Amino acid sequence: MTTVDPLTTPAPPGRPPRPKPLWQRVLGPLISVALLAAVFFWFLPQFTSLSEVWSSITDMSWLELGLLAVATVWNLVTYQLVMLTTMPGMRLREATVSTMTTTAVSNTVVGGAALSLGLTYAMNSSWGFSRSRTSVSLLVSGLWNNFAKLALPVLAVALLALTSATPTPGRLVAGLVGVAALVAAVVLLGLLLRSRESAARIGIGAGRVASAVRRPFGRPPVQGWDLATMKFRDRTVLLLRARWYWITLATVVSHLSLFAVLLVALRAVGVDAQEVSTVQALAVFAFARLLTAVPFTPGGLGVIELALITGLSAAGGDRAEVAAAVLIFRGLTYVLPILLGVVAYLFWRHDKSWRRAPNSAPRTELVPETS
Repeated sequence: MTTVDPLTTPAPPGRPPRPKPLWQRVLGPLISVALLAAVFFWFLPQFTSLSEVWSSITDMSWLELGLLAVATVWNLVTYQLVMLTTMPGMRLREATVSTMTTTAVSNTVVGGAALSLGLTYAMNSSWGFSRSRTSVSLLVSGLWNNFAKLALPVLAVALLALTSATPTPGRLVAGLVGVAALVAAVVLLGLLLRSRESAARIGIGAGRVASAVRRPFGRPPVQGWDLATMKFRDRTVLLLRARWYWITLATVVSHLSLFAVLLVALRAVGVDAQEVSTVQALAVFAFARLLTAVPFTPGGLGVIELALITGLSAAGGDRAEVAAAVLIFRGLTYVLPILLGVVAYLFWRHDKSWRRAPNSAPRTELVPETS
């Protein structure tokens, strides 16, 4: 997850940060482009074509189209739930514009996560929210989102075992890895929030690791991570004590709503429960989502399609129908939010009626006076 507070000290005067070598700047985008080309020009044509996907859509009944539309709209609504629970005082309309815009940036630009981070700060600041309030919201929502990505494979493997479906060795290993990572993350968060001293020790340890990683690139060591983690701990404890259950519920609903769009798409194109059960579809979805923890491409483009199509086909789904369902799913959950995000960004740029003076957003009992 991207760090949101400036934890590193600037380079000494007269010594600007050394720019990355050209090969480091272009390697990531080149790998992303190569992966996308391989998936969309070699892999997908072996399964289906755009004409077949369109035929699958036109063959749907009005009831199936209606269910797909309802699932899609509800999934878009849930984008805002986590932000509303982690940002006291934010209105639904502000959360909608922010999440739609930043999702569009993350889904279209290499390195879009960093750009969307800066855009979130700019938008929230224009509505009167301080950087510290935005930082706590981003960090807590990011943590809970990663917790969900780690927990879903564990849940899927458990459900496969309970429904007598035999999980593959790969899924079992991934599930065990997910359990270990989830336990480690929860323990680390517990230590971080237990006391200010624990938070400071974690900050110092993380700073040492970060400094060691930066050293081979000629970058200076980081400083102030102990103070930053203590500040984060103080602000986060207040929020989590009051809203941890709502944040958890909003995160779970958001992930399961995304899965619901995939499941409805599968059933609408003809992949029934005899071919791929709901639990099997959840398992494939969970492991595909886990891959997005590593940003190979913007929004997991290419990676998600590859994982879902191969996994659902291996589970027993017809290859052409599975490919059509996955492309419909990605069109509704990847392409559509980009279009809506463009509209949201233009609205934010041109509509000034929502703007507030800096740090003048309404305060609640969950917002310290120093925030």
